[in-house]
Amino acid sequence: MKPIRPLLLTALLFLATRAPAAEPSLTPDGFALPQPGRHFVFPRDHGSHPEFKIEWWYVTGHLFAEDGRRFGYQATFFRRAADRPKNAAAAPAGGQIHLAHMGLLDTKTGRFLHQERVNLEGWDARASTTTLDVHNGPWSLRLAEAEVMRLAGSVRGDAQFELELRPRQPLVVFGENGVSRKGADAGAASHYLTFPRLATTGMLTLGAERLRVQGESWMDHEMSSSQLAAGQVGWDWACLQLRNGQSAMVYRMRRADGTADPFSTLAWVSPEGRVRHVAAADFSLTPLGQWRSPQSGAAYPSGMELSAVEPTTGQRVRWRLVPLARDQELTGRITGLAYWEGACRILDERGADIGSAFLELTGYSGDLRQGLR
Repeated sequence: MKPIRPLLLTALLFLATRAPAAEPSLTPDGFALPQPGRHFVFPRDHGSHPEFKIEWWYVTGHLFAEDGRRFGYQATFFRRAADRPKNAAAAPAGGQIHLAHMGLLDTKTGRFLHQERVNLEGWDARASTTTLDVHNGPWSLRLAEAEVMRLAGSVRGDAQFELELRPRQPLVVFGENGVSRKGADAGAASHYLTFPRLATTGMLTLGAERLRVQGESWMDHEMSSSQLAAGQVGWDWACLQLRNGQSAMVYRMRRADGTADPFSTLAWVSPEGRVRHVAAADFSLTPLGQWRSPQSGAAYPSGMELSAVEPTTGQRVRWRLVPLARDQELTGRITGLAYWEGACRILDERGADIGSAFLELTGYSGDLRQGLR
């Protein structure tokens, strides 16, 4: 969602009541809103924050087998507090809904596998409030030691992976003074924590095949309680990992008239973890073409072109984010909300491959705010 990461349960944040125009600390139903200057403490802040209505831990990555065979994967865990009476004084301690998505692309066959799970908080789904330790059924993401994470995922009986994730770049906080704004409404914001580069190793099982894999992943952790601003219908989000050591995150908040909201942003991350934000007027994210899903009927952009000034050279670049497969749509069979989330390569103006990306496209299969009523 990745901006708001991502996706179905991300869309559940639209069900929260809009925050008032002043700078509130709580929603009308008692959930926290992101506040400037928050001091994050780890490992506690890698864990769950039930004072916020919605939260997600989102991992995407590119994996390579020993023979060079390439895979893209997604593993996302969502937590959302159940609705509560508007006159209640404080957020509930329980009543959590947990949703998770898994996706795997095998570029050799072009096959894209995906699955969803939804559970109420309990023995089959939970999120620790003291450290990173979330699970939904057999899927889990946890902090094993220091900042080393372990991820266990699967897609039905077709695929299974067990991965270890180690930071290559420091943890960064996107936004201004710790708050990532998504729109003009005071509550349209999140706390947005990211590991832009995670060295990834482990095992991938595909049917009878068991493959040792390695590669690189990206991890977002966001917490919020509010919704898209008035007039917004979805977003286009991407994370970029360039071969020169730089990383970048970009999101275009789309308005109903097709234009980009002024609160769209591009954030460059240096190899040392320094973040530089670029305003919406100073970059563009433009569809390269169109692909229509045979399952949902939605027409998605088929890749994106990013035009921006590259900070290390000061030169304007036009980079293409080209999907490794056109069909990487998660069809939302449980939730009814389809979105496109896929592995891409990054090509410069000469067509040279300069890095890897993940692209998320939401709001193309219908109004996200209508889909969960």
